[in-house]
Amino acid sequence: MFRKLVSFLALCTLIFQSVCGEFQDFPFRNVSLSWDERVDDLVNRLAFDDIVLQLSHGGTQPGSGPAPAIPYLGINPYGWDTECLRGDVRAGPATSFPQALGLSATFSTNVIFRMAEATSIEVRAKFNDYSGKGEYGTKKGASCFSPVINIMRHPLWGRNQETYGEDPYLSGELARAFVHGLQGNHDRFIRTNAGCKHFSAHSGPENIPVSRLSFDAKVSDRDWRLTFLPQFKRCVEAGTYNIMCSYNRINGVPACANKKLLTDILRHEWGFKGYVISDQDAVLNIWKVHHYLPDAPITAAESIKAGCNLELCTSDPNNTYMQIPTAVSQGFIDNQTLIDALRPLFYTRMRLGEFDPAENNPYAGLKPDDVVQSEAHRKLAVEFAQKSYVLLQNKNNTLPLKQEHFKAISVVGPFADNPLQLFGDYAPVYNENFTLTPYGALKEIADQTNVASGCNDTHCKTYNATEVVSALDGTEIIFVCLGTGQDVESEENDRADLFLPGEQQALLNDVITTNNGKVPLVLLLFNAGPVQLDDSVLSSVDAVLECFFPAQATGEAIVNVLFNNGPFGSPAARLPFTWHKNIDQAPDITNYEMHNRTYRYWYQDSPTFPFGYGLSYTTFSYSDLIVSPSHVQIQESVLIQATVTNTGNVDGDEVIQVYISWTDATVVMPKLQLVHFERTRIAAGSSYSFSCIITPERLAVYEDDNGFVVRPGTISVSVGGQQPNQTVSVGSNVLQSAFSIVAP
Repeated sequence: MFRKLVSFLALCTLIFQSVCGEFQDFPFRNVSLSWDERVDDLVNRLAFDDIVLQLSHGGTQPGSGPAPAIPYLGINPYGWDTECLRGDVRAGPATSFPQALGLSATFSTNVIFRMAEATSIEVRAKFNDYSGKGEYGTKKGASCFSPVINIMRHPLWGRNQETYGEDPYLSGELARAFVHGLQGNHDRFIRTNAGCKHFSAHSGPENIPVSRLSFDAKVSDRDWRLTFLPQFKRCVEAGTYNIMCSYNRINGVPACANKKLLTDILRHEWGFKGYVISDQDAVLNIWKVHHYLPDAPITAAESIKAGCNLELCTSDPNNTYMQIPTAVSQGFIDNQTLIDALRPLFYTRMRLGEFDPAENNPYAGLKPDDVVQSEAHRKLAVEFAQKSYVLLQNKNNTLPLKQEHFKAISVVGPFADNPLQLFGDYAPVYNENFTLTPYGALKEIADQTNVASGCNDTHCKTYNATEVVSALDGTEIIFVCLGTGQDVESEENDRADLFLPGEQQALLNDVITTNNGKVPLVLLLFNAGPVQLDDSVLSSVDAVLECFFPAQATGEAIVNVLFNNGPFGSPAARLPFTWHKNIDQAPDITNYEMHNRTYRYWYQDSPTFPFGYGLSYTTFSYSDLIVSPSHVQIQESVLIQATVTNTGNVDGDEVIQVYISWTDATVVMPKLQLVHFERTRIAAGSSYSFSCIITPERLAVYEDDNGFVVRPGTISVSVGGQQPNQTVSVGSNVLQSAFSIVAP
């Protein structure tokens, strides 16, 4: 109690002195000086005890966050641990956009940018409000632990939903858009700062068959460089201020004490100037779980020297960086290294505007009442949800629905009217006033709506077949709502198998048998990792719509897509991952070799649905492919041009996909690699001509001795709305060509 009272009085003194202008003459508040000069002035004024506190208090409360006030410099506390994945997460009122994996299915950098921008505006407005009232703490800052850009390499990983899918190029381009949208485009200030995570080779397991806290990812240098690092490099190039190091070891070395990762690659190779924060308790785990180092003082010293600036810890007693004084006294680390570790922390806070006059900062005036769950943001939530739905099957053009109103419909399954499970993990707080479930929206299209969950929860261990079958009586159309939800797959929670949870498959079988083809049957899926859909199911279902976890706009967006309402009614989303037929197509989750994982290294029977797959209500045709020049020097780029025509009767978006393959590479490279994607709207009967440039960076192969180099050879090019040679086709054609790289 005494400690809290002293802290409170110190904060009151700080506020009083700041208002009175006592601290305004410090050079670090002088806006005419350079950023480096201001940061140097600030960090060199800090007492040793405050250096320790600032490095050790990345969050979370109690005890380990926020970074405490520095009264003698007039510096307020600051909370580093805000989650901004697709809205202000778990931090009071906020617009809830679709989960990240669904957003990646849009194949749209524009969607990601606008989602991150809207999220950032709400986070900043709430930060302004909190700090204006003297409230600091967990999830009250303006520094985001987002985006998550780990690779979805296994269908059972619990955190697949937080990622942008299985392709490093797609993930990197979406991460770039996220960073730009979140941080803003002001030449002096950032609105909020991004934090790309989890660095690196962190793609499961969570808890099956071993814990993520002790897991050692054995990764070849080739797979590391070609799959697990490229999207983080793109994030750095986009200007992120933060990288979060992960729980796991990489080839024996914990990520948060990994000098090769955090200094040699991140800072020296890529030029990263920001700060690295540990995942929660990841530094503690280095010595307590991994047993990589013997104790807290040595771990604190080695982690900081490796490049981890800030510790995120559960509580004060477990805080490893609080042992820095012992590390210094025993000669494990020196004071200058600590000061250098502080620089990017205070540089970030300066760029957020903390030490500049508020009237100079365009983001300082944002207010929660003006932006949080604003009409504009709620409309974005609906638009993004519609753009994220992937139409997997549409037999006989069942969709869009031709009948505008029904006498009776059936909406069955554990996701029919289960709002919380529609949000997924790491979601903003559920607000019933702005959330529509499938049932809540679909009941408006019928005089009578028969609804039945059939299951006690999404695990569906208890199934009421009578309830479900009864709900089918007299219906004109059936909507079956199945999936996983965050209770089945989430952080610390891997799935045990690929099947629909519990008795959900029995529920679906009962619906199929009872219906027997009499009325249309539409399957709505709410999941992240794929679920097993056997041929017997697909042959008995008229339409399948993958919805992921769309959050508050779920129901409204579903109705708009089912009826092709509005400008975004025709689906165009594509799967950002490979949909396995069964678990036999997935190598063991603890094996980090990429062979037979993802479309890039797939050398086995065709999956149920391939990466990049998704149907539309219209049709498209590609023509006039030009690849120029046909022969390029090693450091030259290649121009790709083509035309796509909407040959159907419905206006709609198309996702253009450009792939390359190295025909005669002498080292192992992906069999196919996405190098460009573009989502564009094309009116019925109209055409769109597009172009893209394939740079030498995209053409380089990876050699163990030389790194990335461009070598002479033939490069095949494919252009279309899907991968080339797909067994399951979206219906449009794929254009193919090639060019040669020649030696100087």
